[in-house]
Amino acid sequence: MSDSDVTDRLEVEAETRNLAVVREFLHAAIKRSLLPTTDANKVVLAVDEAVANTIQHGYEGRDRGTVEVIIDADDKAFNVRIRDTGVSYDTASGSAERAELDLQQHIASGNKRGLGLFIMRKVMDEVRYTSREGEVNELTLVKYIKISG
Repeated sequence: MSDSDVTDRLEVEAETRNLAVVREFLHAAIKRSLLPTTDANKVVLAVDEAVANTIQHGYEGRDRGTVEVIIDADDKAFNVRIRDTGVSYDTASGSAERAELDLQQHIASGNKRGLGLFIMRKVMDEVRYTSREGEVNELTLVKYIKISG
C-alpha cells in the first residue's frame, strides 16, 4: 500500500438529502487520491447519478434502505462501488440506442429521464453492474488515473 492508496466506505439512508453527504465523502477521498482535477468532476457526476437513481428507482414504493459507497483508489485507478438492496435494473436494455443517443434531441423532446447510465458510460472508463435478486446490487465505476508528466 502506497501513500496514494485510498480506501474508504460510507453507508447512508437511501434519501435524496444524503446526496450532499455522498458528494462530500467523494470530494474528500478524491483530494487524498492521485485523480487529476480534470477527472474529479466526472467521477462526482457519475456517482451522483448512480446514487440518485438508486434512491429514486431502486427503493421506489418500498421501505427505504441504504446505499453503500466504497472507494478503492491507487495510482492506476479510482474505483467506486455503489451497493444497495433495492430493485435491480437491466443495464443491457436499450444500450444500443443509448450508445448513439442524440442528447440534444432527447432533451428537446422534453425527455429528462433515462440519461443516468448514458452519462456514467460517457464520463467513466468502466461501468459494471451485478445483481443478485433479493440480495445486493453493485455498480462499479472506474476512472483510470493518467498522470501527465
